[in-house]
Amino acid sequence: MLYMALIASVAIPLSARDDEPSPEDRREDGLIYILPIRGPIDPALLYIFRRGLAEAKEREASAVIFPMDTPGGRIDITENIIDLIARMDMPTYTFVENNAISAGAIIALATDHIYMSPGSKIGDAMPVMMGPGGGMQELGEAEREKITSYVDSLIRGIAQRKGRDENMASAMVRPEVEYILDGEVISPEGQLLTLTNSEAERRYGEDQKPLLSEGTFDDMDEMIQVLGYDHLVRHEFQVTQAERIARFLQVIGPLLMMIGFLGIYLEIQSPGFGWPGLIGIICLVLYFAGHHIAGLAGHEEILIFILGVALILVEVLVLPGFGFAGITGIALVAWALLNAMIERFPGDPWLPTLPELQVPVLKLSGAIIGAAVCAGLMGRLLPKTPLFRKLVLDEATRRDEGYSSSDDTHSLLGEEGVTMTPLYPAGSAMFGDRKLDVITRGDYIDEGKRVKIVETHGNRLIVEISGDNGEE
Repeated sequence: MLYMALIASVAIPLSARDDEPSPEDRREDGLIYILPIRGPIDPALLYIFRRGLAEAKEREASAVIFPMDTPGGRIDITENIIDLIARMDMPTYTFVENNAISAGAIIALATDHIYMSPGSKIGDAMPVMMGPGGGMQELGEAEREKITSYVDSLIRGIAQRKGRDENMASAMVRPEVEYILDGEVISPEGQLLTLTNSEAERRYGEDQKPLLSEGTFDDMDEMIQVLGYDHLVRHEFQVTQAERIARFLQVIGPLLMMIGFLGIYLEIQSPGFGWPGLIGIICLVLYFAGHHIAGLAGHEEILIFILGVALILVEVLVLPGFGFAGITGIALVAWALLNAMIERFPGDPWLPTLPELQVPVLKLSGAIIGAAVCAGLMGRLLPKTPLFRKLVLDEATRRDEGYSSSDDTHSLLGEEGVTMTPLYPAGSAMFGDRKLDVITRGDYIDEGKRVKIVETHGNRLIVEISGDNGEE
């Protein structure tokens, strides 16, 4: 069954290649690229497709073959894969090894040619919604029709563009569609269409074109030999350990972006450079590492990112406040992050189009909003944690609780003494055996004059000349 993504995705148009050369015209010394589709259609497979097809195009492969054995998977991933296949300028082949069910059938329909092995099956593309626990989620009639209608239009559009029977494609999605071929009921009403290799190879119409499969072969090697590609160099995509790590980094990419932005924000809000800024930069570097190995982020994006980080560090460590350098640095980092999420093939323009920016902008906005929410929660909740209380003063000290920022000098009010220095208007005076700093209301009082304390404001003692202006 076809697992629906929890977020809506945009329908991807496919462009027909009527002027595509036939396999006979392409049989020249070169490369045949093999990109397996085995297991569920999930984000990991999309990663493989991105790099694999980009490599096939860069190496100018004569053809791409997809050995397929899959039970299906997510519709959003399926659409991305279909879009990648549509951008290839060489023939694409699907060889169904065992099963091309659900999303696998849709992907197979998007390729130029389909071949199958004995006993293999293709079809059953009715969408279902998976619940959080992994089981199928119950849907109302309106919700189910909305999803089914979307997938139905998608698969019919693919069939139309590839010159295949759109009613056959629709019968794979809708059990209520009765599929009749040359007067014979192939799939009765109430049953989803799933074809065996011999049924898919059936020919119909005046031109006796195959229904879906163009032939049955024991294995892919036999298919390659019959097609005339056996003299070409074969290259099969292999996943390395570094790429497995990169796939994991891509999965947690939004989290890395969010932590990165949060760390940079906290660093800007504090003097110097410390752990928040270091952790933020490390997270963003890991994000770029995953996308670079995946074939998304190129050298240009990395250079822009490094320049942006450098400008932010200059703003934090060298320049006072936060101005042009910091804002420019953040803008460059954001632009590099956006470009790292855009799929590109060799020869594509460097500047992205608006449709290409839609999903990256949503992801980047989500990371920024997530960082802002985390910063707000930290500002509200962190002061209440035991560790934070050990580092800072938890409560204010108030006068009514017996705290004071200075000694109580109210008792000195009215005391008289002799100035030890001229008061201009501040200086010092001796009161008994205590030397105190005093200040006048602006008057000049010479040294050795008798003064009296007339006001006290903490440590601020205001004096004026005493009535007895004699010397002591």
